[in-house]
Amino acid sequence: MLPTLRQLQYLRLLAEHGSFSRAAEAAHVTQPTLSAGIQELERALDAPVVDRARSGVILTSVGQEAVRRGNDILARAEDLVQAAKAAGQPLTGRFRLGVIPTIAPFLLPRALPLMRERFPKLKLFLREDLTHRLIDGLKTGALDAALIALPYDVTGLETAEVSQDELMAMAPANHPITAQARISAQTLQDNGLILLEDGHCLREQALSVCGLHPPRGSDDNLFAATSLHTLVQMVGSGLGVSLLPAMAVAAGLAEDAPVAIRPIDTETISSRTIVVAWRAGSSRGVEGRLLAETLRPAA
Repeated sequence: MLPTLRQLQYLRLLAEHGSFSRAAEAAHVTQPTLSAGIQELERALDAPVVDRARSGVILTSVGQEAVRRGNDILARAEDLVQAAKAAGQPLTGRFRLGVIPTIAPFLLPRALPLMRERFPKLKLFLREDLTHRLIDGLKTGALDAALIALPYDVTGLETAEVSQDELMAMAPANHPITAQARISAQTLQDNGLILLEDGHCLREQALSVCGLHPPRGSDDNLFAATSLHTLVQMVGSGLGVSLLPAMAVAAGLAEDAPVAIRPIDTETISSRTIVVAWRAGSSRGVEGRLLAETLRPAA
């Protein structure tokens, strides 16, 4: 006897919610129905998948492996359903798109009208989140595609390029280095470099693309921003210098702040690559490429 998709769905919900009652509510079934499904799964696997404790449900090692493999099976099953629904009509119906915070507010205002015009039957659901969580969503089938920036580890994904987004130097408007037409990466490094906090891919991209090193010092004299909007205000307040994507500059993010923007003087191209990504082997590949093509004029 093999596990059923319904049993794997029950286990995934149990792992997400940590209790039988909440998992049953999310599955829109009664708790005895969900419990029976888990018991049937355990009989099919000939091993327990959960330990029931006072503090909640704890997955066994077999349960954890079943969730990991089950997520892939469920994602492929969902792909099959969506592919059948969209046969001959790409980008119609539900489409779950993830976008990172350093792209969403600058590209989407121009891109969404183009998408509505070209694909009037598309029902778009957007999720803004950090890159690693969006990639997890792609791999588990929670997302159909994501707008992310490279370089980043995209093992297990396929991508289609949207655009190159140059990284620009940003300094307080009255800073001496703004007298230079182009600012070197080393100059930024030597003048109080501020970056986004850990977790934002733009932080690592800025370091990698421009050949910089993470700021060093005690916790008391290191600064990091949680968003590009905050980063602009920190630089405008004279706390240091930083980098800003050209996409954000073009959208006017720095217009009302006392900052100056200059190109970066590097031997290599100082840019990140904006891509649409989807799970390798997903039936969403055709739509991912079509989405990237549609977004290019807006980027």
